[in-house]
Amino acid sequence: MKLNFQYGNRNIEFDLEYRRRKTLQIAVEAPDKVKVAAPLGMKNEEVIEIVKSKSDWIVQKLFVLSNIEYRQIKREFVNGESFMYLGIDYPLQIIDDSNVKKPQVELCNGKIYIKAPSRDGDILKKALEKWYRERTLEKAKERINYYQKYFNKKPTAIRVKEQKKRWASCTGMDEILFNWRCSMAREDAFDYIVVHEMCHIYHKNHSKDFWKLVESIMPDYKERREWLKKYGVRMNL
Repeated sequence: MKLNFQYGNRNIEFDLEYRRRKTLQIAVEAPDKVKVAAPLGMKNEEVIEIVKSKSDWIVQKLFVLSNIEYRQIKREFVNGESFMYLGIDYPLQIIDDSNVKKPQVELCNGKIYIKAPSRDGDILKKALEKWYRERTLEKAKERINYYQKYFNKKPTAIRVKEQKKRWASCTGMDEILFNWRCSMAREDAFDYIVVHEMCHIYHKNHSKDFWKLVESIMPDYKERREWLKKYGVRMNL
């Protein structure tokens, strides 16, 4: 369902979906989509008033996203195609090897090599995703260990999963779940994701106390977060 309201001279339109949830959620997605999930039973008029109260934030997010060159990257999985790892672009080099049962991925000499029995795009994509998952888990454990000196609590588990709209999340049981794409991010941005989620062990929301804790550990967190906003659209297969 589409709803809209007037904010100054601007008409803000959003997609509304009712779900079994307790609170209303607003998401702004590139390039110009506003999506709202509301609790079952909430009236449309009430939804509009709540969303309207967040107009400043919505307009700001839309402005930021409008300044990003947004396009869905269509991957070809051919030699020379660029893939990002820790913020650096590396060309792909495919090595045909009929003796290999499963594709093998390696970063070596400034290239990402895939040795595979086939050049099938789906096979190569799955191999790369598996490689990114392994690198993300490895890097996450390393950086959590590094930043542990700032915290007296530890995550109960560190895992990697598919997350389309989040870089990471911290569960109610203090597990930290990383988006497998995180290892594509620049190292200082990756560290921001780590610190952000470790702070959620103490504060499960984005309150002032949460952001004060983040800033006490990482004073330049806003610049690191901005990099993710700017280049996040490129971090995909």
